[in-house]
Amino acid sequence: MARLADYFVLVAFGPHPRGSGEGQGQILQRFPEKDWEDNPFPQGIELFCQPSGWQLCPERNPPTFFVAVLTDINSERHYCACLTFWEPVESTQEVVFNEDTTEQEEEADEGGQARLSSTAPAQPSQLFAPKTLVLVSRLDHTDVFRNSLGLIYAVHVEGLNVCLENVIGNLLTCTVPLAGGSQRTISLGAGDRQVIQTPLVDSLPVSRCSVALLFRQLGITNVLSLFCAALTEHKVLFLSRSYQRLADACRGLLALLFPLRYSFTYVPILPAQLLEVLSTPTPFIIGVNAAFQAETQELLDVIVADLDGGTVTVPECVHIPPLPEPLQSQTHNVLSMVLDPELELADLAFPPPTTSASSLKMQDKELRAVFLRLFAQLLQGYRWCLHIVRIHPEPVIRFHKAAFLGQRGLVEDDFLMKVLEGMAFAGFVSERGVPYRSTDLFDELVAHEVARMRADENHPHRVLRHVQELAEQLYKNENPYPAVAMHKVQRPGEASHLRRTHRPFPRLDEGTVQWIVDQAAAKMQGAPPAVRAERKTTVPSGPPMTAILERCSGPHVNSARRLEVVRNCISYVFEGKMLEAKKLLPAVLRALKGRAARRCLAHELHLHVQQNRAVLDHQQFDFVVRMMNCCLQDCTSLDEHGIAAALLPLVTAFCRKLSPGVTQFAYSCVQEHVVWSTPQFWEAMFYGDVQTHIRALYLEPSDERVSPSQEAGEAQSQDDERSALDVASEQRRLWPTLSQEKQQELVQKEESTVFSQAIHYANRMSYLLLPLDSSKSRLLRERAGLGDLESASNSLVTNSMAGSVAESYDTESGFEDAETCDVAGAVVRFINRFVDKVCTESGVTSDHLKGLHVMVPDIVQMHIETLEAVHRESKRLPPIQKPKLLRPRLLPGEECVLDGLRVYLLPDGREEGVGGSGGGPALLPAEGAVFLTTYRVIFTGMPTDPLVGEQVVVRSFPVAALTKEKRISVQTPVDQLLQDGLQLRSCTFQLLKMAFDEEVGSDSAELFRKQLHKLRYPPDIRGTFAFTLGSAHTTGRSPRVVKDKGPSLRNFSRNLVKNAKKTIGRQYVTRKKYNPPSWEHRGQPPPEDQEDEISVSEELEPSTLTPSSALKPSDRMTMSSLVERACCRDYQRLGLGTLSSSLSRAKSEPFRISPVNRMYAICRSYPGLLIVPQSIQDNALQRVSRCYRQNRFPVVCWRSGRSKAVLLRSGGLHGKGVVGLFKAQNTPSPASPFSGQIQADSSSLEQEKYLQAVVSAMPRYADSSGRNTLSGFSSAHMGGHVPSPRARVTTLSNPMAASASRWTASRGKWSSVRASGRSSGLGADVGSRLASRDLLSTPHTNGAPPDSGFLRPQRAALYIIGDKAQLKGVRPDPLQQWELVPIEVFEARQVKASFKKLLKACVPGCPATEPGPASFLRSLEDSEWLTQIHKLLQISVLVVELLDSGSSVLVSLEDGWDITTQVVSLVQLLSDPFYRTLEGFRLLVEKEWLSFGHRFSHRGAHTLAGQSSGFTPVFLQFLDCVHQVHLQFPMEFEFSQFYLKFLGYHHASRRFRTFLLDSDYERIELGLLYEEKGERKGQLACRSVWEYVDRLSKRTPMFYNYTYAPEDTEVLRPYSNVSNLKVWDFYTEETLAEGPPYDWELAQGPPEPPEEERPDGGAPQSRRRVVWPCYDSRPRVQPDAISRLLEELQRLETELGRPSERWKDTWDRVKAVQRLEGRQDGRGASSSLLASAVPHHRRSLGVYLQEGPVGSTLSLSLDSDQSSGSTTSSSRQAARRSTSTLYSQFQTAESENRSYEGTLYKKGAFMKPWKARWFVLDKTKHQLRYYDHRVDTDCKGVIDLAEVEAVAPGTPTIGAPKTVDEKAFFDVKTTRRVYNFCAQDVPSAQQWVDRIQSCLSDA
Repeated sequence: MARLADYFVLVAFGPHPRGSGEGQGQILQRFPEKDWEDNPFPQGIELFCQPSGWQLCPERNPPTFFVAVLTDINSERHYCACLTFWEPVESTQEVVFNEDTTEQEEEADEGGQARLSSTAPAQPSQLFAPKTLVLVSRLDHTDVFRNSLGLIYAVHVEGLNVCLENVIGNLLTCTVPLAGGSQRTISLGAGDRQVIQTPLVDSLPVSRCSVALLFRQLGITNVLSLFCAALTEHKVLFLSRSYQRLADACRGLLALLFPLRYSFTYVPILPAQLLEVLSTPTPFIIGVNAAFQAETQELLDVIVADLDGGTVTVPECVHIPPLPEPLQSQTHNVLSMVLDPELELADLAFPPPTTSASSLKMQDKELRAVFLRLFAQLLQGYRWCLHIVRIHPEPVIRFHKAAFLGQRGLVEDDFLMKVLEGMAFAGFVSERGVPYRSTDLFDELVAHEVARMRADENHPHRVLRHVQELAEQLYKNENPYPAVAMHKVQRPGEASHLRRTHRPFPRLDEGTVQWIVDQAAAKMQGAPPAVRAERKTTVPSGPPMTAILERCSGPHVNSARRLEVVRNCISYVFEGKMLEAKKLLPAVLRALKGRAARRCLAHELHLHVQQNRAVLDHQQFDFVVRMMNCCLQDCTSLDEHGIAAALLPLVTAFCRKLSPGVTQFAYSCVQEHVVWSTPQFWEAMFYGDVQTHIRALYLEPSDERVSPSQEAGEAQSQDDERSALDVASEQRRLWPTLSQEKQQELVQKEESTVFSQAIHYANRMSYLLLPLDSSKSRLLRERAGLGDLESASNSLVTNSMAGSVAESYDTESGFEDAETCDVAGAVVRFINRFVDKVCTESGVTSDHLKGLHVMVPDIVQMHIETLEAVHRESKRLPPIQKPKLLRPRLLPGEECVLDGLRVYLLPDGREEGVGGSGGGPALLPAEGAVFLTTYRVIFTGMPTDPLVGEQVVVRSFPVAALTKEKRISVQTPVDQLLQDGLQLRSCTFQLLKMAFDEEVGSDSAELFRKQLHKLRYPPDIRGTFAFTLGSAHTTGRSPRVVKDKGPSLRNFSRNLVKNAKKTIGRQYVTRKKYNPPSWEHRGQPPPEDQEDEISVSEELEPSTLTPSSALKPSDRMTMSSLVERACCRDYQRLGLGTLSSSLSRAKSEPFRISPVNRMYAICRSYPGLLIVPQSIQDNALQRVSRCYRQNRFPVVCWRSGRSKAVLLRSGGLHGKGVVGLFKAQNTPSPASPFSGQIQADSSSLEQEKYLQAVVSAMPRYADSSGRNTLSGFSSAHMGGHVPSPRARVTTLSNPMAASASRWTASRGKWSSVRASGRSSGLGADVGSRLASRDLLSTPHTNGAPPDSGFLRPQRAALYIIGDKAQLKGVRPDPLQQWELVPIEVFEARQVKASFKKLLKACVPGCPATEPGPASFLRSLEDSEWLTQIHKLLQISVLVVELLDSGSSVLVSLEDGWDITTQVVSLVQLLSDPFYRTLEGFRLLVEKEWLSFGHRFSHRGAHTLAGQSSGFTPVFLQFLDCVHQVHLQFPMEFEFSQFYLKFLGYHHASRRFRTFLLDSDYERIELGLLYEEKGERKGQLACRSVWEYVDRLSKRTPMFYNYTYAPEDTEVLRPYSNVSNLKVWDFYTEETLAEGPPYDWELAQGPPEPPEEERPDGGAPQSRRRVVWPCYDSRPRVQPDAISRLLEELQRLETELGRPSERWKDTWDRVKAVQRLEGRQDGRGASSSLLASAVPHHRRSLGVYLQEGPVGSTLSLSLDSDQSSGSTTSSSRQAARRSTSTLYSQFQTAESENRSYEGTLYKKGAFMKPWKARWFVLDKTKHQLRYYDHRVDTDCKGVIDLAEVEAVAPGTPTIGAPKTVDEKAFFDVKTTRRVYNFCAQDVPSAQQWVDRIQSCLSDA
C-alpha cells in the first residue's frame, strides 16, 4: 500500500521582493509540516503552480486544474496536482501593484484566462490574485486528484458544513494499493465516494487518452518523427496554450517509448522563470506555454512540436534517422488503418455500412499496440545477444551490440545504431536482461509472437486483428473493473467563482490535520507491512535470430559450391597436397568475400586444432595465414559477424617451429587489422568467454542433482541445451534458499573466474597488439592507433590503414627511435584501460584489480622478449618462393636507372588481358617487377593464375610517353592485402596499374616516382634519351652554357650567306651588318628599324640559288646542306624552285626561293628558304610578316601539277591585322594610301600587295573572266554529321542584307577591298557547311565527296580559309580575286581534352561498370576524337576540291603550326600520289611538320618547362587521319599501317632526335640539323627515325604495303562521316608477350625450333602454335603470304650459303617478271602485279592478284559496299572462271609427286629396331617420305633432300634383317643425322641410291 497524497500545500500570491511588477508564489500552509522520511518535500513547487508567473487579474477567472511533474535527484517523479482560483486582492497588495496593472493586463491571458479589452479602465478594486491548492503525490491518479481538490474547493465555495481540516487529514492518510489490478473505495468525509483502480501490471505505462490525442494534434508522420527523435536522444519541445495538453502530450510520447524508459530531463510543464533550461546540452522532453514561443526561436538544435498548430519543426542542423525499412512503411500503414479505418473503404463501389469507430480510450490502446509490435520486431532475439557476466550476488548483464546488428544486416543503419548506444537501451538491458523476474506483455510478445508478426506482414487485416488483441490487453491493464467505477463527489455550483460574497480561503488548523495524520500513522505501525508478492519466472528468450539474410548480393552470394571449395582447399592443405591447394587458393580468396565462407573457414580450421595447438610446416602455415588475413581484411572494427571472434582462438593455436625452442604463432602474421585495436571488440569477446565459463561453473555439479530415475546421460544432454540465461535464472531462483556460506562461496568462484579471464585476455591482447618487429613502431601509426584509443573506449575507430602507411616512412630518424620503446607503453596503457573497464563492471575485487595492473607490464615485456627470438629466426627462413625476377631486354645504349621493384600488374579495364571477349587465359594479374631505364618503364613477370602456364608478360612504354601518374591503394591479387600502388598512363596507350609487393618499402616506391618524374621532365632537351644515348647516364644534367649555342648559328649563317653571294649572279646590296639578337630578345620579333639585313633586288632569279660549279668543295657542302633539306628537294620536284642555272627559263617562273629567313630573323619557326611570289622583294616580307601571328606570313608549300593552283600556309591574322587590314575604320581617303600612315599601315598595304602578287602568279588569272562561288558545293557533301553544339556556326539568314549593312562601312587600309554584295555567299555559306549546319539538300550516301565537277564555272583565284573568330567582320576583295572562308575549328586544348577522354575510353584503368561494347562506344563518343578527325578530313577534302578546280588556297588558322599543318599535310597527301610513297611521306613530314615548325617539344611536354602544358597529340591526330584514308584506299599507299603506328609511337618516345625540338632554328642552335652529314662512320645507334626506318627496311618488309598499286593521277576524296571512321587499332591492341612491337630489336621473339623427327620414329612435331589474343603479336606469328614467302626465300639462301638478297630487290624482280609474263600471255591483263581494273573513283573495294601464266585472278572483296557494283564485269567473270589459287602447283595428280617408290627397311633412332616402311621419293617437293604401308595415306616422316649431304654404302647393325645381302645396305647422311636403310636386294638398293643421287644433282 502507498499514500495517495504525500503533501497538501496552499500557495498564494505574494509581492516580489525586488519590487518589480511580477508577483511571486508564497506557501501559506503545507501539511504535514514535517517531511516524510521516505519522501522529502519537493523544492520550487510555487514556480510550477503558476508556470506563466504570478500575476494579478482584473476579473475573476474560472478555476483551472493541471498536473505538473517534478523529478527529484533520485529520478523519482512527483506529480503536483494544482487547482487555482482567484480571490480579491487585499488593500495592502493593491497599493503596490496598481501602477503596473496596465502591463499586467497584456499578459493576463496566459494559462488560459480571459483577456479584458484594453479600453476597460483598470480599477484597483477589481484586481484578483490567484491562489493554488496543490496535492503532491508519487502516484499518478489524475482523476482522483482532480476530484479531491475539487471537493475541497466546493466545500470552501459552497460553505458546506464540513470541516476542511478533516477532509485534508483524510486525504493525507488515505492509502491505496500499488498494482495488481485491485480497487479501493475511498471517502474524504464530505459525503463523497471515489473508486481507485490500480493497473494489473505496473511496468506498463498508463496513458488514458494521451496517445490518441497526440496523434490527433500532430498526425502520423510528425509523431513518428518525434518518436525517432526521442529514441535517438534529440531535444523535443512541445508548445501549447493548455497546460493539461502539454502534460498529456509528454505522457503520450513516453507511453510510445515503452518498453524503453526515457532517462533524460522530462518536464511536461516548464515554468517561465526556468526557460534557460532549454539551452541545456543534454536531450530532453519539455512542454512550454505557447506564449513563450518567441523565446524558443533561437534554439538551433531543438525539435519544436506545436500542438495547437499541428506542426513539427526540425532545425536544419538536426538529422533524425528514420526507422529501418520495411518497418517504417509498415508502421505508417498500420497507424493509418487504426486512425482512419474508412481510408480502405473510400474507393469501394459498394461500401459496407459504417462500423462504429473505436472510443478514444480504445484507439489510444490500439496506437500503443502498434508501437509495441514495432519494438518487438526491432528487438526480436535480443536475449540471444545478452552476455551474463555475473549471476551472484546481483546479475551483471552486457549486450553484444555488434552481433545484434550483424544478425539483422543493419550494421549501417543509423537509427538502430543510435538506439543501441543510447541511455534508454542501457536501462532496458539492465532492467529486462535479468533472467529471473516478473514478466509483462512485451516479454511475451518478443518471445512468442515474432513468428506470427512475420507471417502477417503482407496481410493487413491479420495485422489489424493482432493490434486489436494487444489493445484489449492494454485496456484491460488500465481498467480491470470497468463496470464498478462509480464516483460521487460534490462539485461547486455553476459560475460559483463569480459570486462576490464568499470569503477568502481560510487558514487551516495545523494541529487538527497533524493529529489525524499521526493517528493514521500509529494504526499503520501496528499493522503488518503489506508486501506485494511478485510472481517471478524465467524470462522466455524466444527463437534465436536464425533468419539471417546474407545481404551481400552480387558476385559474393555464397553457394554450396563455394563452401565446398573452401573445405577442399583446407583439407588439401592439411593433407599436404600443396599443388592442389595452390590451384584452389585464388577461388578460395574470392569466395571469402562472403560471410558464410568465412564462417565455414573458421569452423573447418577449428576441426584441425587438437589440445589448443596445431603445429604446421612452413607451407601449410603460409596458406592458413593468407586465408585468415583474407577473412579479417573485410572485418569492420566491430566484427558484427563474429569472424574475428571465431579466429581469435585459432591465431593462438596454429604455429610453426622456426628452430629448437622457437615457435611462431599465427597471430604474429595477422596483426594488420583494425579490429584488434578496437576496445569494443575485446570487451564483447571477454564477456562472451566469461559467460561460457560462468555457465560451465554451474553445469559441473549437475550429476549430484539428478534424481535416481534419470540417467546421467539424459541430464547431460539437457544441460548442454540450456543457455547461460537459463542457468542464471535457475541460480537466481535458488539464491534465497542457499546458506550464507554457500552464497559467499559462489560469489568468490564467479569473481575468480572473471579474474582468470582478465589475465587470459591481457595475454591475448598483447599477442595481437605487439608487432613482430618491435623496432618498427608501425602499429602506432598504421593501425587505428593505440594513441587514439587513449580517449573513451566507445569511440569508433575510423583511421584507415591505407592512408597512414605512407606517413610511416616520412618520419625523421630521431622521432622513430623515440617511439620504439613506446610500443610497449602504448600496449600496456591500452590493456590497462580495458582491464579497468571490464573488471569494474564485472565486480572484480580491488585487490585483484591492483594485482592485474602490476601483472600487465610484465606480460607485455615477456612477450616482447619472446617475439625478438621469433623475429630473428623468421628472418633466417628461406623466403617464400617468389617468381624469379625476369630481366628485360634493353636497347643498345639503354641503361637501367632503378632495378626491379616487385609489383603485381593488375587488370586495367581492358578485357583482353584477363581472358575477356577475345577468349584466352587470364594473363593479368601478373606478378613480377617494374624496371626504370633511361628510355622506358618496363614490367616483366608471369601471370599469378597458376593455370595459365609459364608465359612471360611484358608491358612497357617510353618514359617520355607518361601522361599521368597517380598513387592508388589496391589489393594484391594473391594475398588480398591492401597495398600502395601506382597507376601510370602513357600516350602510347599503355597503362601500368601496379600494386607494390609488401617487401617494397614506401621509400623505394617514392624513389621510383621521383626518378620517373626526373626522367620524364628533364630540365633541358639534352637530358632526353635521344641525346644521352650512349653516354653514361647522369640523373641531373645541367644545361650547356649558352655561349656554345651562338656560334653554330652564326657560322652556319655566315657560310650560307658567303656561298649564296658567290652563287647568285648579282651581288646582294648590304645595308647593315646583321648581329644576331641577344639571348634575351630571341623570343621577340626583331626591332623595327632593323628592317632587312640583306635585300634581294627584284630581278633576282630563284634558279641561281643552286650550288654552281664555281663553288669550292667545302663551301658547296655547307650550302647544299640547306638546299638538300626536305623543303628544297620538294620545291625542286614541284617546279617551284629549279636547280638549273639558266636565267632565261627562270624569268617566267611565278615563284622564287627566297633566302630572306636564312638567319631565322623574320620568323623563328619557318625554314631558312621560302617560296614567295617572284614580284615581291625580300625587304617587303618583313613588313608583311607583322600582320600574322608568330610572323608566319603566307608562303607556298605545294603546287598542283595539273591545275597549277598553289597551296599556301600561314599563321592566323593578328588582332591588329584584322582591325587595321580588313575592318577599315577611320582611315584617310584612299587617294593617298601612304600619306601620314604609321608603319602598321605600310604592313597592311604590303600584305595586300602580297596577296595580289600571289593571285597574279596564278597561271589562269589573266583569262579568268568570271568568279567562282562555292554555293554549288552542296552542303550535303559535308553535312552528314551534326557536330556538338560548341562547333556550330550561325549562318546569316539574309546574306545580302547583312553584307550591305556590315561591309559598306568606311573604307579601310586595304582601300581596294570594297564592299561586295556577294561576299557572304562564300564566307557564311562555306563556313556553315563546314560546321555541318546547312542540311538543305539530300546528302550523298556515306558522306561521300561530290563529283569533281560540282563547282560552278566561275571561281575566285584564291580562297583564304581562316578562323571564323578572326575573320569576323572582315571585308572581302572587291575585285573578286580572293574570297574568305571563315570556318570554326577546334583548338589545341580541345585536342588535348579529347585525347585524355580517348585514352580513358581505350584504356579505362578499372573494369567497366557495364561490360560489353556499349560503354566503350559511349566513352568514345564522349571523347569527340572521331568528330575532330571528321572535321579535319572534311576541311581537307574541301581544299583538295578547290585546288583541283584551279583555285589556290591559303590555309590561315590559329598560329599556323597545329591545325594548319594537319590540313596542308592532308591536302598534299590526298592530292599528290608522291606523298603516299615511303620517301614522299618522309619528305612531307620533314617539310610541313619539322621545317615549318610544329612545336613537337611543346606539344609533347618534353622538358620540365612544358610540364604544365601537358601532352597534345596534334601529330598523332594527323597520323590517325592518314590511317582513315589508308583504310579507304589500301592500294594507294606504299607504306603499311604499321609504319603509321611506328611513327605514332616514336614521335612521343624521344628515342630519336627527329621529333624533338620545335623548329629548324632550335635544331641548328643545338647543332643537330646538319650533324648527320659525314659525322658518323661506325654503326652507332640511329639518331634519326628516318635512318632507322631505312636500315630496318633493308632487313624486313614490315613498312611495305603489298597491295600498293597506285594510279599516277589519282586525287583521293575519302568519306569523312563519323560512321565511316574506324577506331585505330593502335589505340586498342596490345602484345603482352614482348611489349610494344615498335622497338624492333626488342620485339624479336625466341627462334622457332626446327622440325625434328620424334625419337620414336614418328612424324615430326608440327610448327603450329596457339596464338593468344592480346598476348602474341599475330602479324609476326602468322605473317601474310608474301612476307612468308620472302622469309622462306631468305632462309633457303642462308642454308645454301649464299648472301641473302635484299627483300626489295627480290620483290621488284618478281614484279618485273610478272609484268613480262602478263604481256606474253596476251590476255590483256594489267601490266602490274595488282590489276587496276577497278574504276577510278573508288578502288578500295577489291584487291586483284594476277597469277602469271595461269592467268587466273584472285578476288578479295574488302569492303562490300553498295558501290561495289562498279567493279567491271570482265574482271568478275575472270574471277568466276578461275578455280586455282596461289598454291595450285601442289594440288595436281598424285602421280606427278611420286617419282619413285618401294619398300625399305629403316633403322629407328638410338636403341630402336629396324622396320619395313613404304618410301616415296618426291622430286617436285624435293623430299623422301615414308608411310607404314603402301595404301597408307598418313605420312609418318619426311627427309628433306635439301638437307642431304651424301648417300653412301652402309653396314648391317644389330637387329638388321638377317637374310639380306650386306651390299643392300646404304646410309643417307643429312645435316642433322645419319639414316640407315636396307633394300630387299642389291639391285633395288642400287636403284634407290641412283634415284636419290639424281634428285640431288637436279637440285
